[in-house]
Amino acid sequence: MGVRVGALQFGSTPHLEFPLDSFSTQQEVKANIKGIAFKGGRTETGLALKSLHRGFPGGRDGAVPQLLIIVTDGKAQGPVALPAKQLKERGIIVFAVGVRFPRWEELLTLASEPKEQHVLLAEQVEDATNGLLSTLSTSALCTSADPDCRVEAHPCERKTLETIRELAGHALCWRGSRQADAVLAVRCPFYRSVHMAPVTPSPAKMEAHAFQRVWTGTTASAHWPSEGKSTVVRMPGIPKIDYLRGAPKLSLECRIDILFLLDSSGGTTLEGFLRAKAFVKRFVQAVLSEDSRARVGVASYSRDLIVTVPVGEYQDVPDLVRRLDSIPFRGGPTLTGSALLQVSEHGFGSGSRTGQDRPRRVVVLLTESHTHDEVAGPADHARARELLLLGVGSEMVQAELEEITGSSKNVMVYTDPQDLFSQIPELQRRLCSQSRPGCQAQSLDLVFLLDASASVGPENFAQMQTFIRKCTLRFDVNADVTQVGLVVYGSQVQTAFGLDTHSTRAAVLRVMSQAPYLGGVGSAGTALLHINDKVMTVQRGARPGVPKAVVMITGGSGAEDAAVPAQKLRSNGISVLVVSVGAVLREAVRRLAGPRDSLIHVAAYTDLRYHQDALIEWICREAKQPVNLCKPSPCMNEGTCVLKNGSYRCECRGGWGGPHCENRILRGDAPMADGFHVEPTGRQQPAPSPQAPRHLRI
Repeated sequence: MGVRVGALQFGSTPHLEFPLDSFSTQQEVKANIKGIAFKGGRTETGLALKSLHRGFPGGRDGAVPQLLIIVTDGKAQGPVALPAKQLKERGIIVFAVGVRFPRWEELLTLASEPKEQHVLLAEQVEDATNGLLSTLSTSALCTSADPDCRVEAHPCERKTLETIRELAGHALCWRGSRQADAVLAVRCPFYRSVHMAPVTPSPAKMEAHAFQRVWTGTTASAHWPSEGKSTVVRMPGIPKIDYLRGAPKLSLECRIDILFLLDSSGGTTLEGFLRAKAFVKRFVQAVLSEDSRARVGVASYSRDLIVTVPVGEYQDVPDLVRRLDSIPFRGGPTLTGSALLQVSEHGFGSGSRTGQDRPRRVVVLLTESHTHDEVAGPADHARARELLLLGVGSEMVQAELEEITGSSKNVMVYTDPQDLFSQIPELQRRLCSQSRPGCQAQSLDLVFLLDASASVGPENFAQMQTFIRKCTLRFDVNADVTQVGLVVYGSQVQTAFGLDTHSTRAAVLRVMSQAPYLGGVGSAGTALLHINDKVMTVQRGARPGVPKAVVMITGGSGAEDAAVPAQKLRSNGISVLVVSVGAVLREAVRRLAGPRDSLIHVAAYTDLRYHQDALIEWICREAKQPVNLCKPSPCMNEGTCVLKNGSYRCECRGGWGGPHCENRILRGDAPMADGFHVEPTGRQQPAPSPQAPRHLRI
C-alpha cells in the first residue's frame, strides 16, 4: 500500500485512535474516522506533538515521506513552538488546519515552510481539502496532477470574531429607596450580545496568499473533490483582537490565577450586579491575551456561592464573556463571610499545586453592600491558605473591605458608580506588583511580646492575638527563613512558645490562638529581660548571624521600668518596636520606644488592623540591617565571642569547651582547640556535641 493513514485525537491528553498500519483501504479508514468519539478536555497541542517524537505509530522505516495534518482552533493551553520545531527538523511535513475562528499566529508556528501553503482553514471542508491537494500537487511528494488544473495565487482575507453589546430595550425593575420599607420602580436598560465576523483584506506586507483552484476542463478528476467550480482557501493573518473599543490594551505579565467574586445579593441591587459584571467583562477584554500567563474564574454569591466559570476553564475571551453574561442576579442576604470560606476551600479547585510550582492565587471581591455575617475569621482563613484578597467596591463599604483584605492598600473604592471602570488599570497594576508576603527571602528571628495584664482585659488581648496572627501570615515560617516566638506578661512572664518550637506557619498560628491571658499587674521591663536572657539565646533557638526583632504590644501600664531593658536588647543587636494602644501616649512608653521610628501609636485595639503594613515595613527594614555575629553572643557559659575575618569564635572559660562552650570538660579530658571558627551561615567544623541546641547541630 502506497499511502498509510492514522488518526490521533487530543484534548487534555493525546489518544491514538488507530495507527498507520491498521487499515489497507480508504473505506476502512473513512469508517473508523466516522466512529471517533469526541473526548473534550483542554487543548494540549504540545503534549500531542511530543507523543509523536519517537515516530508515527505503525509507520515504516526508511525514506518514506511523513505528513502530519493538525486540525485545531490554534488555542493551545501550553507551548507548541518547540515540539513543532523538533518534528519539522525530523523531516515531517506539518499542515495546520484551523477550524472556525482560529488563532492564526499559532497555526503559523505549527506549519511547515512555506507557511502560506501549509496553513489552511476548515470553515469550508472543500476549501481545506483543495488547499492540501494544491500544495501536494506542486511538491515532490505527488507529481501526477491533471493538466487541466492549475494553482493561482488569491489574496488572503482576515476573518475574526467580535462580540459587541447592543441596547435591546428597557424593562421595569426595582431598586432600593432611601425611605424605610420602600421600593422604587424605574425603567432599566437591558442589553444583548451580538457576534460579528468582519472580513477585511490582508495587508500586502504580510506576503500571505491562499490558493485558488481553477478548473479549466470539462471532466472530473480524481485529484479534486468538486467539479466545474472554483473554491477558495482563505489563510488569514489575523492580529490580536481589541475587544474593548476605545480602551487601552493592558496586559498581565505575571503568572497568576484570579477568581472574581461578585456580590449578587439584594443589598447590591440588580443595577450594581450588572455594573460588576460589566467591570469584569471590560477587565478581561482589556487585559487577557492569547499569550497571557493569567487565568481567570468567576463566582457569584448571596446566600450561597456558585462558581460559574472555574479558574482557567474557558476556551477564549469571547467564551468567558458569554458565560459571564449568563450569570443571573439572585438577590437574597449578603453572606460574604460564608462565600470567602467556600472560596478558600473550593474556589481554585481541589487539585491545586503547592509551593513554588503554584501560581499566585487572588480573589477579587466586588460588592456594594454590607455583609450580614462575620468576615474577619473567614478572611483570616483565606489568607492562611495563601490567597491574596483584593476588594473593589463603593465608598460605603470601604472599612469592611479593608477588614476583609487586611490592608487599605488592597482596596479600590469609587464614589460615583461610573468611576468603577476607571479602576481597571489600577487593578491590573496591583495584581502583578504585589510582592510576596513579608520578607520572604530574608532570614529573621522574630518574637512578639503581648501585654496580658488586667489593664488590657481579655477582649482586647484577643484583638492582639488576631493582629499578630495576621502579621505572621506575611512571613515564610520555617527553620531556615523566619522563626517566630511569643511571650506574654501580666501577673507573671510566660514563654508561650520559643523560636525553635514550631517550624511551620500553620503550627505557629494555631498556638498563637491558645496563648493564655494572665491578668494581674504586668512589668514590661521584666518581660523584656526575660526575652534577652531566656528567649533570644542560642540555647533557646536563636540563630547566630540572623537579624533579630521584638514587637511589643502594650496598653501602656507597667512600662515605667522598661526603658533600660529595652536599651539592653538594642545594644545586644536586637531591634525593638513598641506598639502602644490607647487614646493617650504615656511618657514611659515614649522612653521605652527610644527612636521615633520604633513606635507605633494606635488609638484603640480594634484599630490595630490598620497598622499592619507599617509594622511589616518596619520588621523588613530591620531585617536588612547589617548583623554583628557576636550580638547577641552565641557563646554559652560566659564564653567570649570574638569576631575574626568575617566569622567568629568562642573563647571558653571555667572548664567549658566546644564550638559554643556548651561542653563541660572533666578532669583528664583533652582541652578543646582554642580559637574555634564558625562561618556566618552557622556552618561549623567539627560538629557540636549532642548537648548543643538543635539548630547548631549538623
